[in-house]
Amino acid sequence: MHTGETPQTGASGDEGIEDGDAGTEEEADASSAPGSASEAKAINDAVAFIRGLAELRDRNADWAERAAQSPSAREAAERGVIDFVATSVEDLLAQADGMVVEMSDGTERTLATEGLSIEHVEPDWRTALLATITNPNVALILMLVGVCGLIFECLNPGALVPGTIGGISLIMGLYSLALLPLDWAGIGLILLGLALIVAEAFAPSFGILGIGDTVALVIGAVILVDTDAEAFAISEPLIAAKAVVGAVVTYLIVYLTRGSFRARIVSGQEKLVNAKARVIDWHDGDGHVWLHGERWKAEEPRDLGPDDQVRVREVTGLVVRVDPLPKND
Repeated sequence: MHTGETPQTGASGDEGIEDGDAGTEEEADASSAPGSASEAKAINDAVAFIRGLAELRDRNADWAERAAQSPSAREAAERGVIDFVATSVEDLLAQADGMVVEMSDGTERTLATEGLSIEHVEPDWRTALLATITNPNVALILMLVGVCGLIFECLNPGALVPGTIGGISLIMGLYSLALLPLDWAGIGLILLGLALIVAEAFAPSFGILGIGDTVALVIGAVILVDTDAEAFAISEPLIAAKAVVGAVVTYLIVYLTRGSFRARIVSGQEKLVNAKARVIDWHDGDGHVWLHGERWKAEEPRDLGPDDQVRVREVTGLVVRVDPLPKND
């Protein structure tokens, strides 16, 4: 731990930095080269901030910028970039006691920090809740739960519970994502995957949309967060679980869809074809039959008598065409 503000330096201080760093400037640049664009951006932001502080205090901004890239706290303390290095909060308060600092209005104050009591303030429930839902893993789960809940509500109007839970989860997920450093390509893939989920639910495609949904969500989750910080990374087990669940759901949809095409028709006019009926009355090639608990008008060139058994050959509007069955059928 180190603290303090950039100290004033004269010509000798600048020369010391320049002489000491002349032979190792290239090595320092090579050793501190960023490993990614996000890391380079973070370093540049930090350097710009320190340079701004030096300019605010009328210090040597160029020297402060070079000193800000010191690789260790000990070296920074030796060169005067920081005031001291503290190993704990108690050590920090002890060493800072008696220091004179300049305030923003130009006045000076002497710190009296030795022996101060340390109070730890725990986050309240609201802060804890926000910290939980802004976890990218939780945000992704909320998005999926929200979309699935709304889909179930649309497929089963009036269920209410899945629609309510889905709406709340979706809004909370969108709020969480708005607070995270996101990559637009990852967002696009996530939205595409959610759209494919909806499309698969309403227009089964024998697995094509389901596979596309799984691939889009997995790749989108991998590149969703645009930072190298581990705290913001999507959990690999969560991504793997999403891929497995997506594959299983896609298989079930394909299996059920194939089964529905093979199943016997149980509703509509198609159900009446090949069904058996009983003649109620008949005269000159037409009459009425009793079919599935209803009285239907029927046609057949041959003569039929009451209580004869017939089989439906064709349904045209409200008229059925029948074929007579043998007496023992």
